[in-house]
Amino acid sequence: MPVALDDDQSALAQAVSGFAERHGARESTRKDTVKHKAGERPDHWLDLVSLGLHAVHLPEEVGGQGGSIEDLAVVVAEAGRALLPGPLLPTVCASAIVSTADVDDATADVLERFAGGAPGAVLGPPSSVAISERAGRMRLDGRSAATQGAASAELFVVAARPGSTADTPVWFVVDRQSAGIDVDIVDGVDLGRDLAVVRFSDVDVTDAVRLSGIDADGAADVIVAMMAAEAAGVIAWCSDSATEFVKSRNQFGRPIGAFQAVQHRVAQLRITSELATASAWDAVRGLADTSGQRSHAVAGAAVMALGRAVHAAVECLALHGAIGFTWEHDVHMYWRRAVALAGLAGPVESWEARLGEAAVDGPRDFSLTLPDAEADFRRRTADVLDQAAALSNPHVSPMGDNDAVAIGPRRTLLAERGLVVPSWPRPYGLDASPLQQLIAQEEFDRRGLEQPSMAIGQWVLPVVLKHGRPEQIEALAVPTLRGELIWCQLFSEPDAGSDVASLTLRATKTDGGWVLSGQKIWTTQAHLADWGMCLARTGDEDSKHRGLSMFLIDMANPQLDVRPIKQANGEADFNEVFFDDAFVPDEMLLGQPGEGWALTIDTLAQERLFIGTYRETGNEQRIRRIINDGQYAGSRDDALRTLGRISARGAAIAAMNVRETLRRLQGHDPGPATSIGKAAASMLHVDAAAAALNLIGPAAALSETQCEPVFHELDIPTWVIGGGTLEIQLNTIATFVLGLPRR
Repeated sequence: MPVALDDDQSALAQAVSGFAERHGARESTRKDTVKHKAGERPDHWLDLVSLGLHAVHLPEEVGGQGGSIEDLAVVVAEAGRALLPGPLLPTVCASAIVSTADVDDATADVLERFAGGAPGAVLGPPSSVAISERAGRMRLDGRSAATQGAASAELFVVAARPGSTADTPVWFVVDRQSAGIDVDIVDGVDLGRDLAVVRFSDVDVTDAVRLSGIDADGAADVIVAMMAAEAAGVIAWCSDSATEFVKSRNQFGRPIGAFQAVQHRVAQLRITSELATASAWDAVRGLADTSGQRSHAVAGAAVMALGRAVHAAVECLALHGAIGFTWEHDVHMYWRRAVALAGLAGPVESWEARLGEAAVDGPRDFSLTLPDAEADFRRRTADVLDQAAALSNPHVSPMGDNDAVAIGPRRTLLAERGLVVPSWPRPYGLDASPLQQLIAQEEFDRRGLEQPSMAIGQWVLPVVLKHGRPEQIEALAVPTLRGELIWCQLFSEPDAGSDVASLTLRATKTDGGWVLSGQKIWTTQAHLADWGMCLARTGDEDSKHRGLSMFLIDMANPQLDVRPIKQANGEADFNEVFFDDAFVPDEMLLGQPGEGWALTIDTLAQERLFIGTYRETGNEQRIRRIINDGQYAGSRDDALRTLGRISARGAAIAAMNVRETLRRLQGHDPGPATSIGKAAASMLHVDAAAAALNLIGPAAALSETQCEPVFHELDIPTWVIGGGTLEIQLNTIATFVLGLPRR
């Protein structure tokens, strides 16, 4: 998924992509390397300026396009994907920082020069260039760090260090032609962009443009956020290039993309790309947030985009094999740009530490500002929830002692008024649009009310509503909405976990119904469930998916033997279920015989249709609590880096989910975010549990009843197996999202 979200941004991304294609960006990078490294303007620069692609974020009154910083990120990301050579990135960083200064005529003149096509570069912060006053004149002395775009720049945006207040830089815009400035070109690893050190020797800046109102930390974050956007583009190209290559490269008589090991690596690379894009997008949108939230977003992007770009390029090269290691192939040019970006951003460990400092006070805020629309729907929802707030749910559910599953007058009212699942069709829901779903959730949150949950029934009942007979719906829908019926899914078998085509539980037709014989296993909540959705074989073994049918099972059937499976953590959430010639009447067949596989796919798809805001999974919260309670065994710095590392990944997953929600609000169909997010979350759960154990040191030797992180470690299979193993999730991404050939 590109950084672009709405239709206008998608059109902008296509414009940049088309521009780069017309001007042979990659060919130019390779062919004109000497010119690019020397700081010569690329042949396409005037055309880029004439289209205004470098100035989408600048106000119209200074010659810009009047767009947003998010629009600029779209341009930068697509330029990175296309490997567009030249000074675009350093120039837009310079103009974006100047645009944050207090407005006056001099600042406007500088922005007009940028809009007119003058390349620029930012020198600092931090900076070793000092400002001092001598003989009544302001002078600059010192040298910058090696800076991309410095050789091609006409204008330097300089953060100068005053001798008396070293922490508060003084900002100037200095013309390259000013006396006393020397630019020493450095041979950089990037083939498409110059790198240089700028030396100032008694440079008179008394009459130069002095900028006021610039926040130094905010300015530095602008640069990192834009670098992250370019890195996301680089990673996206690596993912796309590797995917296309493995589809077409044949080995042993078939595409290498059909081999599972290759599929998993390509799927992992796509996950890296999606998380990098989401974190870069969040960094750019977070530039306007408070300093703590801005640190959250920008540091997260530094870890997830800039910190992963080199790895992505190397993975892309490895998937191409030896051809990717040749000078003629494009991979090495992206690899080089990734190296340059990562190096200039600084050590990932430093960004993890910064993020840890921000995250110790709380998670990234992903609340959405909803459009000011649907006033009538909001009012009606608020009225019902006000009534609900005056009621209670006094009856504890077997699923747990919390109000989301409790039973009582409040739950009944919400069920009757369609607010248990607003997206469901009337009369069971409200046919709520994505925006209306978010409005309902927002109104629940405002009152501190738990939005009701049906657990597994959340995914089962929509299939019953869609395919069930009227009498099935009448008997099951309303009691489930009220929380009076608990559901389970009877899918997995001992010899057929994810391989549904290998199911052997047999349903044999008899007078008035079916007789089911066989075993199910790993059935969540079967020991609590009133009803189950059961997939059984009604055709012969050779019919595979075509021979499956779906049944609604009364779990009180005396021919069922439910045996809880005690887990490593001492709990028993999973079960074996034995069918001993269990009779199921015809009226409990869901759909038609042989439709079981299609109904299974429909069941699994229900999660993708649900709209919801981010809820922290507990990984970050657990580590934050260890730090705040002083329970870590090592140093605080190490603990904060651990928190930062886990927070970066959790926030990237959340940002991806928020982006998917925004897409849905614009009327788009569900995208791949759910599949990718599930796989990413599975990996995060495992790594976060290991990180928590590592933090607490000797306390990890205590039992799970004495130490919560140990319990979480032992509960990991619930997350990484219960929803389908990571390998199966990667298979799904490879085949259904990326379109790789099946084995």
